[in-house]
Amino acid sequence: MKKAIFFIALIIYVHSASSQSFLHGAGIGFLVSDPSSPYVKTKVFATLHYYPQVAFVETEAFSVSAGVPLTVGLTGTYNASFSSRGDSYEENTLLGLIQIPLMVNFNGGAGSSKQNEQRFGYFIGGGFGYHSTGIDELLMTDALGNEIGTKKYYAKGFGPAANAGIRFAVGSHQKNIEVRFSYMKGLKEFKPSMFGLNAAFNF
Repeated sequence: MKKAIFFIALIIYVHSASSQSFLHGAGIGFLVSDPSSPYVKTKVFATLHYYPQVAFVETEAFSVSAGVPLTVGLTGTYNASFSSRGDSYEENTLLGLIQIPLMVNFNGGAGSSKQNEQRFGYFIGGGFGYHSTGIDELLMTDALGNEIGTKKYYAKGFGPAANAGIRFAVGSHQKNIEVRFSYMKGLKEFKPSMFGLNAAFNF
């Protein structure tokens, strides 16, 4: 979380020291973990998304921006029950996720700046950042291959990221609705790949 605060503060500082556009939006979506490993299962995370960015190169038709699409997610269930005899049962499969990549995007059309009056826009870009991803319970087996237990596992580290999407202008002052596709690859341990789809409203 300290890294997220630092990156967001950096974006706000760059904005305050520049005459270029400050853009931000929030939305919901999902991320799918695909660790490509026989020892873990794919998970689907429900996510919340906030994306502040600064356009540091800007024309009437396009812009180049830097930003931090902060994403947090959750998957799994929690169940607890109690009987009249005092017995209790608890099942907790909840796993969390956080992604904090620093992205550089090329933006065209709607949403590229607050001055652009086009009704349709797009963007594409890449970057690098931090992630902590619950990639499921690690299956523990004995020498004969029999399952003997499970262990919750989190993949943490840095890796490359990419995103692309489209925007549709709504109302005045170039507010827009955005559909964003994302990808992030971990470079350590199980190296989980994260594929995402997000819908957001940009202010």
